[in-house]
Amino acid sequence: MSETGNWKAAQARAAQFAQDWRNDEPGGTVIGFDADGIRFAEAGGVESLSTLAPFTTASVVRYASVTKHAFCAMVLAHSDKIGLDDPLGLHLPELQSPLRDVTIGRALDMSGGLPDTRECLSLLGLSVYTETKAGPLLDFLARQTRLNYEAGTEISYSNTGYRLVEAALERRGVFFRDYVRQLGAQVGAVFDAPEVWNDPVVGLIPGYWRDGERWQLSAAGLHISASGSMTGSGESLAKWLIGHLGGNGSFSGLLEQLSAPRHLVDGRPSGYSFGLRRTLLGERSFIGHGGSHPGYKSYFLLDPVQKTGFVVVSNREDTNGYKIALESMAALTGEALPRTSTALRDGTYVTENGPWWIKVAGSTVTYLDADETLYEDEGSWVSSRSASSPMRLTMQGEAIVGEVGHAARRFLPVEKQAVPPSLSGVWSSSEGASFEIDNGSVIMGVGPVRHRMPLQALGSGRFLFTLKDGPWTKRVCLNLLGADRLELVLARARMIEYRRAS
Repeated sequence: MSETGNWKAAQARAAQFAQDWRNDEPGGTVIGFDADGIRFAEAGGVESLSTLAPFTTASVVRYASVTKHAFCAMVLAHSDKIGLDDPLGLHLPELQSPLRDVTIGRALDMSGGLPDTRECLSLLGLSVYTETKAGPLLDFLARQTRLNYEAGTEISYSNTGYRLVEAALERRGVFFRDYVRQLGAQVGAVFDAPEVWNDPVVGLIPGYWRDGERWQLSAAGLHISASGSMTGSGESLAKWLIGHLGGNGSFSGLLEQLSAPRHLVDGRPSGYSFGLRRTLLGERSFIGHGGSHPGYKSYFLLDPVQKTGFVVVSNREDTNGYKIALESMAALTGEALPRTSTALRDGTYVTENGPWWIKVAGSTVTYLDADETLYEDEGSWVSSRSASSPMRLTMQGEAIVGEVGHAARRFLPVEKQAVPPSLSGVWSSSEGASFEIDNGSVIMGVGPVRHRMPLQALGSGRFLFTLKDGPWTKRVCLNLLGADRLELVLARARMIEYRRAS
């Protein structure tokens, strides 16, 4: 065992995960490193189902949201052009209140309440495959007049803040693609940051998702903002993070700035900083982040004290990079893994009013469509142990109480109810989208993509339906705001409204 931990045990654990990626399936790599360099690399599976070439540490993938800390590094490097306390409207005057009033810092630390652009498009009936461009997306956001919640009062994951801050910096002549190429080169890392899925990227391998029976090639139409645009290999990401751990040259003090605690308006630390989230393991605190694009998964986890870390990249949708990195870190440090909990009773629960619902199934809880694993906490409490999706809950009689996203919530069991006929009709949004409710089902789309989705009544004007879109399955809450007005709600977008048209 070295001074920084048991690397033999860590490699053995990583190898077990890599061996699960068969040589006729998409794969990935797990890399362990410290400030002096790479300590080991394990890989499995293939980088292409067409060529069956093996996945290696040099295979180029989409990092997705692992991009975020790199973009925040660029923001910090240009404090003369944009400040963390600046309101978004100072740089993007077309934004309306309350979006224009959210500060740059809150736009980046997940406390701004900004609705996620991609989930907004889902609620308007646009598929993951629908092509969108940067300009029209910014125009769309400039028409919005609602946040998911008051800025600074909760934590909820959203990519929109990064999209908006990137647009603000581009108006000042600062471009993310240039930044990551130049800074990456200082540590021998080769990065790119394409704006759209179909932009050519040297060496980029395909991503895959499984439709239940076979592997499918992934694709996406959304303009890729700096919330998730970086591409590179597992080896390049490891070299970049080694640069952060070493803290030399342009990396001096950067990791400390990116991981500095951020706070809600009431002073509580949120656990999510600038593209980095805090993870506890035993008595130790680590920092890291994950990424997910259709067909690609990535994760990294760093110990800033011992200056060690792990990188996981993969070209398959079902990879759990967080689990791989955490268990590898546990093997390295000897810390015990957290224990999952089934203390909450299975079932679907909803708050007395509003669109907030959860579904408990064993050690998994779904909140507004976002799945999280529950772990044992103090006494009868359970916790998600997630800084980007924090939950701390307990049973109180028949109810489940506690906090979700740092907001106090009380959930009551859902009783079986019928969908009232009064809900039937055509509903339209100001964006030109529409859907029909008929005989207890939502009907969206046209022609061969017209789908009928049954509604489940939650009580007090709340209903759930399941929307399937390629690799994604989303549970949408339909929440009546009045006799002729409703909102559709997902975890990351809670403000898309429709009005009765007939």
